Amino acid sequence: MAQLDTRAKLAILADAAKYDASCASSGTAKRNSRDGKGIGSTEGMGICHAYAPDGRCISLLKILLTNSCIFDCHYCINRKSSNVRRARFTAQEVVALTLSFYRRNYIEGLFLSSGIIGSSNYTMEQIVEVARSLREDHDFRGYIHLKTIPDADPELVHLAGVYADRVSINVELPTVGGLKRLAPEKSAPQIEGAMGKVAHAIEDGRDARKRYRSAPKFAPAGQSTQMIVGADSATDRDIVGKASTLYDRYGLRRVYYSAFSPIPEASAVLPLQRPPLMREHRLYQSDWLMRFYDYRPDEVRAAADDATGMLPLDIDPKLAWALKFRDHFPVDVNRAPREMLLRVPGLGVKAVNAILSARRWRRLAIADVARLTVSVAKVRPFLIADDWRPVVLADRAELRPIVAPKKAAQMELFG
Repeated sequence: MAQLDTRAKLAILADAAKYDASCASSGTAKRNSRDGKGIGSTEGMGICHAYAPDGRCISLLKILLTNSCIFDCHYCINRKSSNVRRARFTAQEVVALTLSFYRRNYIEGLFLSSGIIGSSNYTMEQIVEVARSLREDHDFRGYIHLKTIPDADPELVHLAGVYADRVSINVELPTVGGLKRLAPEKSAPQIEGAMGKVAHAIEDGRDARKRYRSAPKFAPAGQSTQMIVGADSATDRDIVGKASTLYDRYGLRRVYYSAFSPIPEASAVLPLQRPPLMREHRLYQSDWLMRFYDYRPDEVRAAADDATGMLPLDIDPKLAWALKFRDHFPVDVNRAPREMLLRVPGLGVKAVNAILSARRWRRLAIADVARLTVSVAKVRPFLIADDWRPVVLADRAELRPIVAPKKAAQMELFG
């Protein structure tokens, strides 16, 4: 490998990291250096941008330690047989870059992943050394997210959680068959086994903190994972089912979905075209239904087409569910439980909470509901208010042109 300067390495390895979507920074502990000690912060406004639940934008230096790899996963641009320009940072180069970018106020943290070099253990040692040096040698208090390697020594993975705010282990593909076909060197049981160990360590750390304030924190922002969408034959119904299983078993903070992107000199087993980006968007919306709207996984999966197993691209999954199960509507805004109000297309969590609060004092009219939503036209067919009742309970075919967005490609935030 030809000698490259730091700027050239950064150009290669920052670009190579763009395929990893799982770099959000929400949920971490608050730390800062306002007391004159240490360096860095997980707070404030701010490269790669991640968003906290309260809307704060946190800027992260998102890079790979190296894009060289001993594995040959068909879908990966950095696979062993790929004809790409290779580069590699040393652990201390990543530390220096992180501190330099922070001091210039470009970033508030680091997202570090890597190809596998030498062995899984050697690579994991280098990743952990970056975080250790930042924390112990430089008292860095900013956010650190480390991508861990499932088949590395469990003690190394544990050390990653000791130094990092969040750790993630990618399941890569939604089905075991897809993983065997496209990444034969990786093992689904091994990946999920490593996720289980991290989950237990996080839970043990929380229990210890309840008993002893001095107990060390372990990955306070939890763990996340990522699935590639469209590289294999998995349907949206398969993907939603896999995501719900991962949430239940391992207490994940997030499951990320990354639409497969064709790569140069691609393997013949890969699709020739990438899936529609809207498919990735609909999967994120389905994820929100499970996480914030109290939908059961089987309800979200039911929104998919019965024949194809795919979520509609022209309407969001919440609306698709409401149209498919028209017999559940309309619901009375003044009497319906929270669970059913959350299923009304056009009503978001904040709107439902406002309705529940307001109706304790007075009965609500359709104009009151209109003030809480972007489109009252989307709400009216599914709702009864004090002065409103749908005259005709229109069926699915009649409703769709009324409530569906004008453009199929519209990236709406559904209610």
